[in-house]
Amino acid sequence: MTFRGTDDHAGVPGLPPLVRRALDAARELAFPYSCRAEQGRLLQVLAGGVGGGGGRIGETGTGAGVGLAWLASGARPGVRLFSVEREPERARTAAEVFHDRPDTTVTCGDWQDIAAYGPFELLVLDGGGQGKTPGDPAADVERLLVPGGTVVVDDFTPCDRWPPRFGGDVDRARLHWLEHPALRAVEIRLAPDLCTVVGTRRR
Repeated sequence: MTFRGTDDHAGVPGLPPLVRRALDAARELAFPYSCRAEQGRLLQVLAGGVGGGGGRIGETGTGAGVGLAWLASGARPGVRLFSVEREPERARTAAEVFHDRPDTTVTCGDWQDIAAYGPFELLVLDGGGQGKTPGDPAADVERLLVPGGTVVVDDFTPCDRWPPRFGGDVDRARLHWLEHPALRAVEIRLAPDLCTVVGTRRR
């Protein structure tokens, strides 16, 4: 989730209808922390790489459903999507956004509840499991991903030095994902002020 991510979509051409519906819901909730459009486009592309016929996509931190809408807009027929949101009103609102999408499930609970729906071909850690803050352990990708599955960890600030730093200190969370022994991971710059880490679980 990104501050002003909801407003960031204003004026973006060609938004999928489901994304527009989720954005309307976010605005009604006065929820500003949706993913940015650049991140959404990446999620749409990655979702398209999940095979149909039983493929699973998971997300932590549904918010009002904007990121999930990007994922659903790119997913192939037969792919199931699962998202967990800890705040009840947001969970109810997001579930209503997807009321006509039987392939998409939104539940209210802690981010760790996503494990009940896995393992996943694609897992987006947007509201827990990133390991960025004290008390937020990093998700166990060996448990949550199938071999060859992909994890996405967003909302990093681009850095041109190694090791990466944030706020004057070494960015331990980013290093955790980039150097994770079970992943082949890369940092992708989406905008001058935004990057994301994408990792594939080693087979």
